[in-house]
Amino acid sequence: MSEREQMKLSMVKNLALLLMEKQPELNVEQAIATVLNSDTYQRLQRESTGLYYQSPRYVFSFLESELLTGSIK
Repeated sequence: MSEREQMKLSMVKNLALLLMEKQPELNVEQAIATVLNSDTYQRLQRESTGLYYQSPRYVFSFLESELLTGSIK
């Protein structure tokens, strides 16, 4: 596994943990599914965005916005 793939997986884990902090009613599977089914995740996977190099809280702000409004702003 490449370093970039490891960074992306780590970001997914961190986003799921942050989501569970914000929404304690979610279990691990639900949090991961939410991340994996998001537009934020799709953007994270595109290397051109460089999101996997950013801090988890910064990327989480995109996910949070997406969950609140239905789109990334």
